[in-house]
Amino acid sequence: MANIVFSRVDNRLVHGQVGCTWTSSVGANLIVVADDAVSQDTLQQQLMEITAKSSGVGIRFFSIQKTIDVIHKASPKQKIFIVVRTPKDALRLVQGNVPITKLNLGNLHFSEGKRKLSSKVYVSEEDEKDLESLKKLGVELFIQDVPGEEIIKL
Repeated sequence: MANIVFSRVDNRLVHGQVGCTWTSSVGANLIVVADDAVSQDTLQQQLMEITAKSSGVGIRFFSIQKTIDVIHKASPKQKIFIVVRTPKDALRLVQGNVPITKLNLGNLHFSEGKRKLSSKVYVSEEDEKDLESLKKLGVELFIQDVPGEEIIKL
């Protein structure tokens, strides 16, 4: 089984908090960005690679389907941190048998029609349905912006 040490939903994907703070806190040595758009965008990949390299960890960019297809081939030595952009992407991974048991909601930007769950997490009706589906599949959901902050369980 893949050694997934942390999973996070973050609209920004890999940035300082993910690439440095969380990665070192959870002991990851590989970040897997599971995102259909970024898997095809070399400029975004290059920007995220800079953050990963500064933290001394590897980084891979896969579509949601490719993540589902390859995650079980990962070496047990890989301590994997999976980051996705939306709750829907996380749900797709779990439905595809990616062994995510806990999911951190780190940053979901505000936009019109979204409901505030915390200062950095806003959800649409669709997000809420996807999160409810994740809970029904046994995934523990929590909000925590950075390590050491209060954990808000959903």
